Amino acid sequence: MKVFVTGSTGFIGANLVRLLIKEGYRVKVLVRPDSNLTNLDGLNLEIVTGNLNDPDLYKLMGGCEVLFHLAAHYSLWQKDKELLYRYNVLGTRNVLEAARKAGIDRTVYTSSVAAIGVGKPGEVVDETHQSAVRELVGDYKKSKYWAEQEAHNAVKLGQDVVIVNPSTPIGPYDLKPTPTGDIILRFLRRQMPAYVDTGLNLIDVRDVARGHLLALKQGKTGERYILGNQNMSLKDLLEELAAITGLAAPTVTLPLWIPLSVAWIDEQLLSNLGKTPSIPLDGVRMSKQAMYYSAAKAVKYLDLPQSPLKIALQDAVNWFKIYFQV
Repeated sequence: MKVFVTGSTGFIGANLVRLLIKEGYRVKVLVRPDSNLTNLDGLNLEIVTGNLNDPDLYKLMGGCEVLFHLAAHYSLWQKDKELLYRYNVLGTRNVLEAARKAGIDRTVYTSSVAAIGVGKPGEVVDETHQSAVRELVGDYKKSKYWAEQEAHNAVKLGQDVVIVNPSTPIGPYDLKPTPTGDIILRFLRRQMPAYVDTGLNLIDVRDVARGHLLALKQGKTGERYILGNQNMSLKDLLEELAAITGLAAPTVTLPLWIPLSVAWIDEQLLSNLGKTPSIPLDGVRMSKQAMYYSAAKAVKYLDLPQSPLKIALQDAVNWFKIYFQV
């Protein structure tokens, strides 16, 4: 079977294409002209160049039976609102239309728990939960919500689309890195003297990749599946990293008003003076509440693996040490 993958150079995408190749799929990937291809080095796959919004994208999908649409613009900066809408919402609409024109049999669309939102403080939510759009913090989360609606609209038009909502993946090939990868990297560089009181749902990125393949084989059209594993406070995550690395975990809890103030000054004032802000305001606002999720549905219906997070963290640490030379 030949599959078409968008977002292959990213964190989840790089792990997915490796799994697909290992499982015997023929893989064609879409990359932008300016993409960093480091995550694809040495892989046996076909690379085509284009853009999510290309009107002739369906031609590049020719000969493929399955689409994995992972590509998205990730940014927590408020200035990127238009880019987020263009690539995440309009791009998803165009990719799904292209798949329809190309005769793609089944699509696995990668949404995010960001599109689902959060419940009350401390509440663990599942796929049945949906925060009101106005309550989703930041334009990134809103764009992922509207992009997911494009997938639902495609299903209404008769398209076979399964939706997966990864939580927070950890592991190798986190090139950019992601916000959680950045936490690990700053921990290794001893640049994290304090932390905020928040929490995340974490999962081995290779389990997320496997979840995509399981969704292809076992997922129900139009359904969404949270690909997650363990809910963990940031404090516990840092203590796990300390146990793995032998480095001391920070012990100081930072009152939220401090990073909120710094982020506001950074993004609202310094950026207007031509300086690059260091802390996104929406990123700090997200940390006001723990983002806890249940992956019980994916475990039950997709047989989603729940690999030990300690292994994923160890592999992430090893990869960061090599790639970033820390």
